[in-house]
Amino acid sequence: MRTMNVESFNLDHRTVKAPFVRIADIKHLPLGDTITKYDVRFCQPNVEHLNMPAVHSIEHLFAELVRNHNDHVIDFSPMGCQTGFYLTLAEEPDVARTCSLIEATYRDILAASAVPAANEIQCGWGKNHSLEQAQSAVQAMLDKRDEWEQVTA
Repeated sequence: MRTMNVESFNLDHRTVKAPFVRIADIKHLPLGDTITKYDVRFCQPNVEHLNMPAVHSIEHLFAELVRNHNDHVIDFSPMGCQTGFYLTLAEEPDVARTCSLIEATYRDILAASAVPAANEIQCGWGKNHSLEQAQSAVQAMLDKRDEWEQVTA
């Protein structure tokens, strides 16, 4: 296959073993800043996926809570395939440190009593949330915390 412009399109999704956290992209900007994008994969590609209320709620919870731990968060966005998320940070790559950040944020999600901004004023589909499904998915990923840095089987 030819090399594609989108990094994840060049990843052989048959060779990875979810859950994992991997560096998906690094950009060194002209003024010296570094942007690092991480693939935070919950589900085995083409085998399983998160349902949309879980995806939506994890997105809201993580995006809000991660900023309590790190001032360099640019974005946390879901993958269209519903198998994970992209975490983008304005900092040098460090998988171990980022895994610790993700773990701390997941623990905050497990302690949450509501999904932030899950209403029609602050969200485009405020009824499409499930705290329980989000917490279940996060707990399943935390249960395999020791495997996150191993991307391939």
